Amino acid sequence: MSIYRNAVWFVKGLQEYTKSGYEAAAKHFAAGDLDVNLSGRSYMITGANSGIGKATAQEIANRGGTVHMVCRNKGRAEAAKDEIVERSKNQNVHVHVVDMSSARQVWEFAQSFSQSNAVHVLINNAGCMVNQRELTEEGLEKNFATNTLGTYILTTALIPALKKAEDSRVVTVSSGGMLTQKLNVDDLQFEKGAFDGTAAYAQNKRQQVVMTERLAAQHTEVHFSSMHPGWADTPAVQTSMPSFHAKMQSKLRTEAMGADTVVWLAASAAARKQPSGLFFQDRRAVATHLPLASSRSTPQEEEKLLSALEELALKFKP
Repeated sequence: MSIYRNAVWFVKGLQEYTKSGYEAAAKHFAAGDLDVNLSGRSYMITGANSGIGKATAQEIANRGGTVHMVCRNKGRAEAAKDEIVERSKNQNVHVHVVDMSSARQVWEFAQSFSQSNAVHVLINNAGCMVNQRELTEEGLEKNFATNTLGTYILTTALIPALKKAEDSRVVTVSSGGMLTQKLNVDDLQFEKGAFDGTAAYAQNKRQQVVMTERLAAQHTEVHFSSMHPGWADTPAVQTSMPSFHAKMQSKLRTEAMGADTVVWLAASAAARKQPSGLFFQDRRAVATHLPLASSRSTPQEEEKLLSALEELALKFKP
């Protein structure tokens, strides 16, 4: 990972990704963008039982949308659902138990869901940062399986259903950490060299941004976007990055601040007017590369990523 990229990214983060960065950006938000009634629209949110996913589910439910929470842990998901329903008085909140690191489970869920449910908006929020290299039962590196392949399978499996819906959208919660990474298509599962969980996560987040751009070009009937929620105080940050959390806790955004742009992209008319495939931060499209960072990939490398994902996805298709 480039020392230059890391340094520039951290300085940028202190200015923009913190609570004060959000508060400065929010002064320029258009009034009324999220004064919307989402009744009759269906929102699937992965990783919706805590953190930014839960905050997003709450905001969608508050506005009358039907929420499908896709979570790995049934107990935590049901507890989160009860809280969301209690606060929103919206009964249209449903739990689906799926492990996003299991390619076969994701396929099976997407296929069965599509047969009996409509979906207007998919919010790819589930993610993990495992700091030791672990393999899933399917033999895939866990960060890649969850953050990249699981996201790819769920998105592409739901595209036919999304194309049937009016004003369909896909929002993927990436991370500004991806700015530190150049796409590496030759070692997708981190088999070479010493394993670094933070770098693996950032590489996955770069893959998500490339995936968003490519799928937007392929499927013009659906509006795609990816976004950076900023540095938010979530359970995932506390457990995966304890030293960062300890040092930065007073500067971190709330979960609701982290979710704001997710909800804006998923629900507002203003977001729909933006070109498909862009990367957002605080309701604005922003650059996907730092200045002079040498992090751009070639079209051939990006095509290689999508081909590798499609090949792996088909391998686990039921």
